[in-house]
Amino acid sequence: MSSNSLSDKTDPQAVGSPLSEAAARARAAEAELTLGQAFKKYRWGIAWSVIVSMNIVMESYDTILLSSFYAYDSFTERFGEQLPNGTYSVSAKWQSSLSLASSVGIIIGILANGLLIDRYGPEPSELSPLLRRARCFSPASSCLVFRGVVPTILRHYGPTFVNLCWVIGHIIAVGVLTGLNTNTTEWGWKIPFALQWMFPLPLLIVAFWCPPSPWWLVRRGRRDEAVAALRRLGDDTVNHEDAVALIEHTVNLEREFDFGSSYASCFKGVDRRRTEIAVVCWVAQVLVGWSISGYQAYFFKLAGMAQGDSFKLTLGSYCVAFVGTSSAMALQIKFGRRSLWFGGLIAMFASMIVIGILACLPQTTAMLWAEGSMVLVWFGNYGWSVGPLPYVICSEIGSAQLRQKTIAIARASYYVVGIANTVSTPYILNAAEANLRGKAAFIPAGFIVLLAVWSYFRLPETKGRSFEDLDIMFAEKIPARKFKNHVIGGEDGDAKA
Repeated sequence: MSSNSLSDKTDPQAVGSPLSEAAARARAAEAELTLGQAFKKYRWGIAWSVIVSMNIVMESYDTILLSSFYAYDSFTERFGEQLPNGTYSVSAKWQSSLSLASSVGIIIGILANGLLIDRYGPEPSELSPLLRRARCFSPASSCLVFRGVVPTILRHYGPTFVNLCWVIGHIIAVGVLTGLNTNTTEWGWKIPFALQWMFPLPLLIVAFWCPPSPWWLVRRGRRDEAVAALRRLGDDTVNHEDAVALIEHTVNLEREFDFGSSYASCFKGVDRRRTEIAVVCWVAQVLVGWSISGYQAYFFKLAGMAQGDSFKLTLGSYCVAFVGTSSAMALQIKFGRRSLWFGGLIAMFASMIVIGILACLPQTTAMLWAEGSMVLVWFGNYGWSVGPLPYVICSEIGSAQLRQKTIAIARASYYVVGIANTVSTPYILNAAEANLRGKAAFIPAGFIVLLAVWSYFRLPETKGRSFEDLDIMFAEKIPARKFKNHVIGGEDGDAKA
């Protein structure tokens, strides 16, 4: 954007224009909000976002079932093979194939979701996953709903809550499995499958009445509808006209920067960098827990624990993750995204190294419980860092024009890498294959080192930055390490720390 355009009074973006002045008032009003005031003013927007995020509980419940059944005696006896020691196990080939089929369908749905949200908005697209059980739609839509209705000071709460819903779904699923693990009949695994149908109908009703996204309406030129939508999301003390003006100002700015709107645009110019950040952050969730996260019950059972103990410890790990994710909301206010990310990587690396070392020692009962305890420690550290942060970062990092597609690409990449994990994990852990057990922890430890190096050079701090600020800094190609202290419009282009 040229400097001349800023001084041209006929330009709606120009300094002194009605749009610019209204956007400035909205920006100033946001900056003056305290945390308590923001929660009060936007309580309805927060309530809608929380309700929509319940979709994630449904998705999470579904995803944990299959991998947990590999540690279920009634399931493995029905679908597995008998090993020389008399126990049963689902073969690595079938474990990989079953999980792979689900992941491929999810990836297709995610990429379609990016197009559907762009055309119809995030709220109507919620109906598709509920009707078709296409679980992949939920994370992107839920992140976008919250991001589109609250001020900057509350922006991280919604995406973090989305991750918390993921943990809640895991807790419900493992709780059901723990309660039924002594049921040796086929109902021991059929009941958990049947219970997943308790979610769709109430969520379908909620999704039908959910307000549309003001950001999507503005991009479609439907300003009056955007104002009406904001009135449903913020109380009467919010200047809804000014709030929409700020959205318009940011959308227009991105158009002047010539940000594209197609999937191909995500890999061009400055948007390529933004897509890279979103992809790596979400893929990191798989890499930091490779072969262990999502397979805890199976991991614990292969390590030598009784089935009941393996499920109890798995349930405990998700409860620890719940506490960690809940604390992440406050920690992000104090430390920001980048610092919390690095702290989590360091803590998780230490946990994985300890698990790997313990697995190299003689395996006594005490040693097995020590390894299990370190898995709980790992989950606690994951819960306040790499667990919720990708949801926050990915909802902030893309431009308004491409945010839906950026999230879709990142989430699809998560599942692509998840497929590699799904295919390799049975061969890494299965007693009839490599049977690495706790030594498998050295694999994610290596990935964490690589992620730390990448993060130092490529991951910017987005805390407290408006979407307009982020657009400008990416357009100016500010180095990731300088985002935190960069002054927009500063003479030297960079503030001194």
